[in-house]
Amino acid sequence: MSEIAIRPFAAPDIDGVFSVILPIQRDEFGFAITADDQPDLQVIPDFYQSGKGQFWIAELEGVIVGTIGLKDIGNNRAALRKMFVAAPVRGPRHGVAAKLLDTLITHAKANGIQEIFLGTTDRFLAAHRFYEKNGFTEIKRSDLPRSFPLMAVDNKFYRRTV
Repeated sequence: MSEIAIRPFAAPDIDGVFSVILPIQRDEFGFAITADDQPDLQVIPDFYQSGKGQFWIAELEGVIVGTIGLKDIGNNRAALRKMFVAAPVRGPRHGVAAKLLDTLITHAKANGIQEIFLGTTDRFLAAHRFYEKNGFTEIKRSDLPRSFPLMAVDNKFYRRTV
C-alpha cells in the first residue's frame, strides 16, 4: 500500500486542492458553491500560511487527496478550516484525516496555539464524530472569538485546547 504524504501547500497545488474540495461540497453535500465563492482558497499563502497558520495537503502517489488549514486568528488562537478528504481514501485504512489533524495539532503546539476553533455544517455527520473523537467539544456560536472567520454555511461549532 502506498504511503500518504502530508506537506505544506505550494502554489502549484491549487488545482489539486479544488479537485478534492469542490466535488465534496457540491456532489456529496449539495452546496451550490464554486471556487470563486471561496476567496480564502484563492490566496492560501496570504490567508493561511501567515502568522502561526499553515495549510497542508495529503498526497497519495502524487495526487492530492486531502486538505486542512489552520488560520491564525490572534491571541494564540486558530481556526481549523477546509478539512476535506477524498471519498476513496477515507477511513482508517489510509488514515488521511488523522494524519492531517495530527500534523495540524503538532504545528499548533510548536507555535504556541492554545485553542483551536472550527465551524462546520450540521450535514457533515461523520466529521462531527471525527472531531469529537479527537478532543473537540461542541460550543455555541456565541462562544466563538470575535476574530473567528465565519462561513455562511457554518451552523455547528467546536473548540479544542491544544
